Amino acid sequence: MMLDKSSEQILNNNLTYIQKEFEQNIPSIVLCSESFHKIEFLNRLINSVKDPIIFIDMDLLYTGYVESGMIQKKNNVTIFHPNKTNWKEKLREIIIRISKEKSLVVIDSFNGVYNMFDDLEFTRFVNSCIMLLASIGKQTRCTVVVTTIARKKENDSWVLSPGGKQIIKSGKTGVYFLKKIENDLVINTIKKPDLNSKIFTITQESN
Repeated sequence: MMLDKSSEQILNNNLTYIQKEFEQNIPSIVLCSESFHKIEFLNRLINSVKDPIIFIDMDLLYTGYVESGMIQKKNNVTIFHPNKTNWKEKLREIIIRISKEKSLVVIDSFNGVYNMFDDLEFTRFVNSCIMLLASIGKQTRCTVVVTTIARKKENDSWVLSPGGKQIIKSGKTGVYFLKKIENDLVINTIKKPDLNSKIFTITQESN
């Protein structure tokens, strides 16, 4: 992706600005072509948030990093592993939680939904659940972030899982593209016709 010279470029190591951006665009969809960069970003985001965090781990990658000790799990993080059998039960528990207090909800990743169930109708149901969480989140000032692995075609269109396309089409969502340039994480807003794009840069953490 070429950097637009007219874009607002923001250095954001403490993620304050990206948090505010996500709070204003619910849900926020983060596209990324590399799963390792996605996890690195989510870990930085989680470490910057003091509110309760609900992590819905659909592809089990984040859980694997936590269980291996490569990522230290924070006390304010609750990880859910929903499946087709218990999805409604887990959803009810999550709704109760976010109805009571401001929280960050991370759904990682939408590809995991499609790969886990291989059923477009169920994927659409999960999609509706995400929009329901977003609606409740707006009332309680919760933030909802959905990640999805995507790749860009030569004509600048995005290749997503079928269910993911439905979320992207919603005009109420914020859509972002995450990539790594050298050692920096760079997040570009997918520019809307009436808004200037933004570029958030998160530099490598010092040891």
